[in-house]
Amino acid sequence: MKDYEVVIGLETHIQLNTQTKIFCSCKADSWEAAPNTNICPVCSGMPGVLPVLNSEAVHKGALLAAAMHAEVNPVSYFDRKNYFYPDLPKGYQITQFDEPIGKGGYLDLHMPDGATRRVRIHKLHLEEDAGKTKLDHGMRLVDFNRCGVPLVEMVTEPDLRSGEEAAQYLIQLRQLLRWIGVSEADMERGHLRCDANVSIRERGSQILNTKTEIKNINSIDAVRQAIIEETKRQIELVESGGKVVSYTLDWDADTGKLSKMRSKETEADYRYFREPDLLPVVLTEEEIARVKAELPELPLERKARFQTEYGLSAYDAEILTSERGLSDYFEAAVDSFGGEAKTVSNWMMNDLSRLMNDLGKNASELVLTPAFLAQIIHMVEDGKINAATGKSLLRKVEESGREPAQIVEAEGLAVIGDSDALREQIQSVLAASTAEVESFRAGKESLLGWFVGQVMRATGGKADPKRTREILLELLRQK
Repeated sequence: MKDYEVVIGLETHIQLNTQTKIFCSCKADSWEAAPNTNICPVCSGMPGVLPVLNSEAVHKGALLAAAMHAEVNPVSYFDRKNYFYPDLPKGYQITQFDEPIGKGGYLDLHMPDGATRRVRIHKLHLEEDAGKTKLDHGMRLVDFNRCGVPLVEMVTEPDLRSGEEAAQYLIQLRQLLRWIGVSEADMERGHLRCDANVSIRERGSQILNTKTEIKNINSIDAVRQAIIEETKRQIELVESGGKVVSYTLDWDADTGKLSKMRSKETEADYRYFREPDLLPVVLTEEEIARVKAELPELPLERKARFQTEYGLSAYDAEILTSERGLSDYFEAAVDSFGGEAKTVSNWMMNDLSRLMNDLGKNASELVLTPAFLAQIIHMVEDGKINAATGKSLLRKVEESGREPAQIVEAEGLAVIGDSDALREQIQSVLAASTAEVESFRAGKESLLGWFVGQVMRATGGKADPKRTREILLELLRQK
């Protein structure tokens, strides 16, 4: 059997999170709306109506182009892409063809094994979405709610070499989209959709076999699996003497199987021509400069800075920059804390992360502010409360909104550090544990931890652990 490699290009459709559709005033997001209730004469293709371009969609498209290191085109045009599907009421889609809003660009992927792969962008353009169809009791039903939803379509060069690389591309693209605030990028809701173009070649050769396109891939895991299955199918077909035919394939997530939908169209089939009802999109040098200035520090740049500036490990920096809100929270907490950044990192990656998962919240939604977190860490570090109390304070602050110090004062949560009061509690524990005291004095000193636990239980966890051990050892070693 020959040694083959797979060559993959991805087409992603990114729903921009504008308030209204790209050419009319209908609500852009109609996820929970009943079929055909979020439409108007413009997006449903009624005769005699005219599109009006949504400037917010243009701005977010330009912002994404800048984030992808693409050239923001000062003059771009809309075109008509002609095809006839039941979910396309006009008989054409308004899109951009040869003069899109962004030219070129790339996304550098940092793979789990430490390797980096640059994925170049072939096309980046604005367009409107089509509707949806579904089969119900033998009938094909059409819902036009998505017609006119603003999209950016991005097509990569064939730079990916495995299903895993394709999955990583989508993971890191999704992170970037949310980071710069242009899309919710929720694949389950269709905010980020992906088609995969797959072909194979003998390793080392530049001659590609015919490519196929996989559609209806609705999750990152499905992208990975669909590409693996199609690669396997193509290799087996070629090895058996067959030829790959240019088909569009449907991915069935329930069965994990591919099936043929139709022969694949070419650009010539769409008979593109300029959209006569829309003027060119013109962005001045000043407008493009403002777009670029609006870009925040991007995830990979912030990850590298967290490692150099705060001394975090690559793993910690990766987790803390997984979302922009989380990384902003971390920096604000470090500023408030004023101590070791690693201490804040440990609290966030363990206890705060657990709280957010329990509550289903992200960092920007927390009532527990970075300053409150820093205050809790300070109280633990200064010995005013113990670590267990500090952890419980996270939830108490989140649920009440009160300042941590106020809760500690009101509920008497401060560590019992007074030696006389603590000695009295310890003496009571020892008096009730005569058998264990005798065992300790007979040489079973491993019971010390048990005694500490009993004191903690008796004091509601408020005893100073260090001072508790000191007093216990003093009293237990008395004859």
